[in-house]
Amino acid sequence: DVQLQASGGGSVQAGGSLRLSCAASGFSFDEYAIGWFRQVPGKEREVVSCISETDGTTYYADSVKDRFTISRDNAKNAVYLQMNSLKAEDTAVYYCNGIPAVRWGQGTLVTVSS
Repeated sequence: DVQLQASGGGSVQAGGSLRLSCAASGFSFDEYAIGWFRQVPGKEREVVSCISETDGTTYYADSVKDRFTISRDNAKNAVYLQMNSLKAEDTAVYYCNGIPAVRWGQGTLVTVSS
């Protein structure tokens, strides 16, 4: 059964930090680039950051560049998103998924209060 479970969300004040985790199972994890995505109600899901399968190449949306850091541990089938200097506009449900998409999980809610 393919699963990608995001966790680590919560409520923080602006300027704070959170670390999201994505636990994957049921597919060849190290053969997929993995992305973090976020969605605000009423808006389209957007890509936040991605990391390549094995060589660590990363991508960040301009809105999170220099504040967020993506990493992965293929031995643990896990991907992480360290989020620093959080802003109110980072408030969203965050999801992880393979690229190309494998399966959308339930996501984890991040709420940043100003």
